[in-house]
Amino acid sequence: MSAMAPTATEANPQARTEPGRATTLASMWAFAHRELRDALASRWFVLYTIAFAVLAVSVSFMSLASSGSNGFAGFGRTAAGLLNMVMLVVPLMAITAGCGAVASERERGTLLYLLAQPVTRVELLLGKFVGLTLALCAALCLGFGSSALVLIWKAGSVGAASLLMLVGFTCLLAVAMLACGLLISVFARKTGIANGIGLFVWLTLVFLSDLGLMAGTILFKLRVEELFALAILNPLQAFKMAVIVKLNAALDVLGPAGTYASQTFGNTLPWLLISVLVGFGALNLIAALIAFSRRSTV
Repeated sequence: MSAMAPTATEANPQARTEPGRATTLASMWAFAHRELRDALASRWFVLYTIAFAVLAVSVSFMSLASSGSNGFAGFGRTAAGLLNMVMLVVPLMAITAGCGAVASERERGTLLYLLAQPVTRVELLLGKFVGLTLALCAALCLGFGSSALVLIWKAGSVGAASLLMLVGFTCLLAVAMLACGLLISVFARKTGIANGIGLFVWLTLVFLSDLGLMAGTILFKLRVEELFALAILNPLQAFKMAVIVKLNAALDVLGPAGTYASQTFGNTLPWLLISVLVGFGALNLIAALIAFSRRSTV
């Protein structure tokens, strides 16, 4: 008696994984949609978005006033003017959003309900991360879009590529800091504690971006190679250097570390700085996923 012919599923083992993969993506998107909806409805998130948009538009008007309404100068000056504001506001927005992702659910008692659904902890956390990423990028695009409209209205669209470049780097910085906040949220029992730790991390990174490096150089007599290594380990400083390089400005404004970076790495420097931002976010996200998936309690 001849053996039965194998079914399509048996002949192609990969086909067995397709429904499971589709279910995983559907679960992640469900949590992402929920997180996006909650973030857009949050009054704190709305206030952050409005504040960022107002500041961006204000910087645009000041840049136009100082550049005589020249299009290229307007966009270039606006991108340079927004740089320092972005370094302060965007990391704070992102890290506080991440800090509340898991800790708030745990504090309200809804985390146990979510984990009781037919989903894994990884799917839950990735869904939250994707939803918050979409919300943050939407808020940033709204703020930068308001600034771009002012510049186009007053000075035309020449030189708009500099602002688009800043938008891309800012979204990358926001995602990296969001992952850091998510890692904090996984371990914190309450939202207040998570936000406190996140605020401390933000202040530390802001302090170490300029003043801390200057003080460290004086106290420890760091060599220029060590100074540059410490600088790019800070995502805020890596972001700042990447934007300055892409604006075709000399890194001499950053002191010896900037001069050393330009001379040593040349055209590969932007890719190095982008890798630092991506690596910082990826390491924090992976650590958060591992820690959350291995927790034996809620």
